[in-house]
Amino acid sequence: MLVSDYDLIVIGAGPGGYVASIRAAQLGLNVIVVEREHMGGICLNWGCIPTKAMLRSSEVFHLMQRAEEFGLSAGNIKYDLNKVVERSRGIAKQLSGGVSHLLKKNKVATLMGHATITEPGVVQVKAENGMQVLKAANIIIATGARARELPGLEGDGDVVWTYKTALVPPRMPKKLLVIGSGAIGIEFASFYNTLGADTTVVEVLDRVMPVEDAEISALATKAFEKQGMKICTKAKVKKLDRGVGKVTAHIEQNGVTTTEVFDAVISAVGIVGNIEDLGLEALDVKVDRTHIITDSHCRTGVKGLYAIGDVAGAPWLAHKASHEGVMVAELIAGQKPHPVKPESIAGCTYCTPQVASVGFTESQAKAAGYDIRIGRFPFVGNGKAIALGEPEGMVKTIFDTKTGELLGAHMIGAEVTELIQGYVVGRQLETTEEDLMNTVFPHPTLSEMMHESVLDAWDRAIHF
Repeated sequence: MLVSDYDLIVIGAGPGGYVASIRAAQLGLNVIVVEREHMGGICLNWGCIPTKAMLRSSEVFHLMQRAEEFGLSAGNIKYDLNKVVERSRGIAKQLSGGVSHLLKKNKVATLMGHATITEPGVVQVKAENGMQVLKAANIIIATGARARELPGLEGDGDVVWTYKTALVPPRMPKKLLVIGSGAIGIEFASFYNTLGADTTVVEVLDRVMPVEDAEISALATKAFEKQGMKICTKAKVKKLDRGVGKVTAHIEQNGVTTTEVFDAVISAVGIVGNIEDLGLEALDVKVDRTHIITDSHCRTGVKGLYAIGDVAGAPWLAHKASHEGVMVAELIAGQKPHPVKPESIAGCTYCTPQVASVGFTESQAKAAGYDIRIGRFPFVGNGKAIALGEPEGMVKTIFDTKTGELLGAHMIGAEVTELIQGYVVGRQLETTEEDLMNTVFPHPTLSEMMHESVLDAWDRAIHF
């Protein structure tokens, strides 16, 4: 049995693991990363990237149908689902290969196989060429998460789909049911609805996109329904009767259960951490609902053992995992990095219209005891938005009245997933309303709405 010594072992090569490995190598550590499936993890192969590629196809398809609005003409507009999927998979493959290149470039050793921590500082890997033992003073668990499957709603690859099947669908559904209205559910609902599927979204809570600000959620619902989606809130799918090419859903809402037949069902009801067979029980690592409990620096309580990314809990976002990876690598290398602040991490949903946010929602700010001022600015008041043909949307900002601190920002509309970073930087730099008011925003840009929203919080908006 081959035994190898390293400074750091990273288990998982997703956006947390591979970034941690590269940063640690940059700092002079001898690093190996163990991956059981594919470089880049779920994000690059079955998550963030391929979904955005597919959503881009649906976005272009939607714009082609609006050609006359822009003084253009386009006839016989159609799509080829197989080619849409082929493009998406090709992009995922390209980026996965890019991760392998980056690891090699930074002299990070890689090993494909399943890793189990047998004792502190020791990892046993079941690889293709036999069992290998790795030793290191530090180990980072970056194993990510997978789709949660509720009893009776499990994916079958035919009529009930998980996100993986939805990315390589066996057919284009004419009538689609999406269970869950978080980012994953809404993005798939948006994609298939835009391509013509009669789409219904069922959400157990009282509104779609429940982690977002209530006002933004309401605007999103209005937009989705205008696009033809059927939105069912405070509702549950109690049972699925599977047939040949169809599935009958039993949907309970307001105490009444109805049945409806669909071509396909996408289950998007959350995620569970990949903690199985890692050896956590023997190490007495604390776990809460499949997620490893850590402190603000991702330490598990076991000396030299860290957990980052989705396996370590919310927010379940690739950029959070990457930043945690850098932080832990620097901590191991003897530096003193600042802990990641979950409340300063932006969330982005790439549906149509896009939704993005950072910090407190209005209700959260009030619950925390802040005296708040709120600014709003609609897309219809922005010249660039009108020129783009995207006049629907809003930018909302929330400030602490006493200090001028930017508590939260919430957006819905075209390209808001790009705009939100301006407010993220503002929060990181502890920017006040005065700083933002005195910042000159270029014209004509969508970013001017960010400025106007700040001005509006102090009754100084110019263009609305």
